Amino acid sequence: MSTVPPPPAGPHVPPLGRPQAPDAGHAPGYLPRRTLPFRVEAVRQLRRRRTLVMAAVLAGLPLVLLAAFALGGGPDGERGRATLIDTATASGANFAVTALFVSTGFLLVIPVALFCGDTVAAEAGWSSLRYLLAAPVPRTRLLAAKLAVGLAFSAAAMVLLPAVALAVGTAAYGWGDLRLPTGSTLAAGSALPRLAIVVLYLLLSQLATAGLAFWLSTATDAPLGAVGGAVFLTIVGSVLDAVTALGDWRELLPAHWQYAWADALQPQLEWGGMIRGTAVSASYGVVLLALAFRGFRGKDVVS
Repeated sequence: MSTVPPPPAGPHVPPLGRPQAPDAGHAPGYLPRRTLPFRVEAVRQLRRRRTLVMAAVLAGLPLVLLAAFALGGGPDGERGRATLIDTATASGANFAVTALFVSTGFLLVIPVALFCGDTVAAEAGWSSLRYLLAAPVPRTRLLAAKLAVGLAFSAAAMVLLPAVALAVGTAAYGWGDLRLPTGSTLAAGSALPRLAIVVLYLLLSQLATAGLAFWLSTATDAPLGAVGGAVFLTIVGSVLDAVTALGDWRELLPAHWQYAWADALQPQLEWGGMIRGTAVSASYGVVLLALAFRGFRGKDVVS
């Protein structure tokens, strides 16, 4: 009795309509959410030279201000109208506020633009971006991890400057009440919570710059172009805010609200300006981040 040999074995094709296992086509144990953990990306960015240089610049600014006041004999308070700089040497809290005042317009923009604008473009510039995606790291996961690290480093930069300034100012001028240019004071116990509000607002007010830098980082392979573009457009916003002929249109610019944190240093805390400034900056940031994720999802990555 003859038997018919079985057909040669071929690739198994599941019947139509039968669901496949979730890890079909992937290595055993592969889970997209476990790729590129936050800790791994944070360590990679922390070891980069630009991170260390930026930290040194922010930590060194209070020392530069201290030397300037020592050489110049202290702030000049003989003008008709007092400013925050005129009260810089009154206490450590005043010195920290002065450091924030002189760095809000430009210096604090740079770390945000650097950490959020350099992150994706640098990988493309090193020709390592395609290897990350081939790991495989899902594109949304890649952007989310890099954005989270960029924002975390930006927040650390916002905290580092006033923290060092507070320590340096307290060592040089002592711990005491926060003297305001209006002549009133805030008790030393109230100064730290108010400074925390200022730092939090400064971070929220930079969301527009962070979104712009991150969007440019996904659109170009040149890190300098992404960082420089974000800084340049932020400066343009500050210039436009100085054009009084624009009237109420200036309130749509994030730069218009960059010093709204001064309301947190009034005897009676005022929230109005900070709420509007946060709303404007967050609106720009959300739109720009949405553009970044949407554009990168369909981008042809060749570098």
